[in-house]
Amino acid sequence: MTKKEIVKKISEDIGLTQLKTKDIVQRTLDAIILTLVEEGRIELRNFGVFEVKRRAPRKARNPRTGDKVYVPSKNVVTFKPGKEMEELVRKMNPEKLPLLEDLSDADLESNGPVQPLA
Repeated sequence: MTKKEIVKKISEDIGLTQLKTKDIVQRTLDAIILTLVEEGRIELRNFGVFEVKRRAPRKARNPRTGDKVYVPSKNVVTFKPGKEMEELVRKMNPEKLPLLEDLSDADLESNGPVQPLA
């Protein structure tokens, strides 16, 4: 879903014009970004927590050349979903979602995916 689709849906739900709704949505997103830049953390109840964290410098490898390269430290935004979001996402039909991992841990011929040991 895109921001434009979100604006259209909200606009239809509350009866505002798409132009006014787009302004509200954009101002909300801008406020989230500004809060992250100024305070480093924003908690949206029943949604989740966005937080700025520092990623340590590291050594990496250029996949094209194989050369070792130095990657400097950098700031990254992390997101931890709220309890309500977590529960709703867990209940989703998994067949509608793309796989994040390759199928190397799957036993496709007989039993399906191998469950990790707890």
